[in-house]
Amino acid sequence: MNPLVLAADNPAAFNWMPGVTAIVVFLIVLVVLSLFVWPKISKGLDDRNEKILSEIKSAEEAREQAKAALAEYERNLAEAREEANQMIQSARAEAKRVAEDLKAKNEAELAERLKRASHDIETAKKAAISQLHDSAADLAAAVAGKILDREVNAADQKQLVEESLKELSEHAV
Repeated sequence: MNPLVLAADNPAAFNWMPGVTAIVVFLIVLVVLSLFVWPKISKGLDDRNEKILSEIKSAEEAREQAKAALAEYERNLAEAREEANQMIQSARAEAKRVAEDLKAKNEAELAERLKRASHDIETAKKAAISQLHDSAADLAAAVAGKILDREVNAADQKQLVEESLKELSEHAV
């Protein structure tokens, strides 16, 4: 006879043994899992959680350090730019000062050359006038000597030179 048919015909004849065995096996597995497996799983999950939290903390610290490094870099860059601008301004001011000094020096040198040239021209003019006077006096003496047909002595020559110079000065002015 089939045990399933008997159990269906007789409810009291139901076999409790497989159900009790299943419950006992379940309880044993539950106890073994609770005592040995679950703590290991729980420990692994806790370790993983701690590792993740520590990595997050490290990442946040690294981000803060990167922020600080970026701020430091930007501050240094701003300082370098400011220093470069100051150097450029200083160089421009120095170049301007040197240019002004050179201009003043060149103007002074030019004025000095003009003064020397004017002096040289004036000296040459006076020398030329003096030479012209001398030549004119000699010529006048020679002409006078020929006109008078006699030799002019020193006193006569002096008087003729003075008269010639006087006339020449009157005509020159």
